[in-house]
Amino acid sequence: METKTARLTVLVDPEKKKAFETLCASQDLTPSQVVRQLIRNYLAEHGVDYPTRPTVSEDKS
Repeated sequence: METKTARLTVLVDPEKKKAFETLCASQDLTPSQVVRQLIRNYLAEHGVDYPTRPTVSEDKS
C-alpha cells in the first residue's frame, strides 16, 4: 500500500452508493480498497506506469 494518500471525491447517485457499500461489505472489503484496486486495474489496462513503494525483502539471517 502507498505511504502517502490523496483524497479523490466522486459523486454518485445514492442508490448506486448504497449498492456498492453493501457489495463491498458482503466481500469484507472497504469501498476505498475496491476503488484503489479499480484504479490500479484501469492504469494497468491502459499501460500506465506509476511509481510504487518498494517492497521489503525478507530477512535471510
